[in-house]
Amino acid sequence: MAVHALPLRLRETVIGALNLFGVGSRTTLSEQDARAGQALADVATIGILSQRSVAQAELLSAQLQNALTSRIVIEQAKGVLAERRGISVDEAFALLRDHARRHNLLLSQLARDVAEGSASVADLMRGAAAETAG
Repeated sequence: MAVHALPLRLRETVIGALNLFGVGSRTTLSEQDARAGQALADVATIGILSQRSVAQAELLSAQLQNALTSRIVIEQAKGVLAERRGISVDEAFALLRDHARRHNLLLSQLARDVAEGSASVADLMRGAAAETAG
């Protein structure tokens, strides 16, 4: 039995190996077999790197979409608070941010609750004395 490992590489960076297994009395690769094996390894490298690029692009796209969605909800919450409490949107954002920090909440989740009019943020919406004093 023979085992040969051919590098999966991009320029000088090796990302893995293509292992070739042989059964029989032959334990070495001919030059032609070695070239064919390396060609297969090069094709496999291209496939792996292409898949990684697609996966990274999809991840980045999902992260950007999530950030945009969060930003939209925060803007909506600022508008709701500004209107309900008669304050500027800058003051509304400061109020949201400070409330989230004081109560260890994610700003995006607090904003979603405010935008949806959740009962859990009723004091924040009304401007309860405890909120303004805190």
